[in-house]
Amino acid sequence: MNVENIKDFHPNGNCPIRDVISRLGDKWSILVLITLNANGMMRFSDIHRSIADVSQRMLTVTLRSLESDGLVARKVYAEVPPRVEYQLTEVGYSLIPCIQNLVDWAMQNMPAILDNRKAE
Repeated sequence: MNVENIKDFHPNGNCPIRDVISRLGDKWSILVLITLNANGMMRFSDIHRSIADVSQRMLTVTLRSLESDGLVARKVYAEVPPRVEYQLTEVGYSLIPCIQNLVDWAMQNMPAILDNRKAE
């Protein structure tokens, strides 16, 4: 990685770091990606059950955002009632090792973080 490319973060223009973090830094995107990675193709209701505290509206917004970025694929089956399934795309799968590193870091450091919060 070329450090020269990432030492300045200008708000104007196209900053890949700002753009990607703004899309993945919300409360639900990473949880949806981890869930789809762990379970493979899933129906909306199954994703919703896996992430119990997300509202249906927020899950819909999150899935649409991830789909528009090409991280999640949506497949609609012509059935009555319609069946819709979601799965990670190749680009989505390529992001999983990075997310897994963050998850591992969080699991390893959460006790210290919680202790620091109590100390405040």
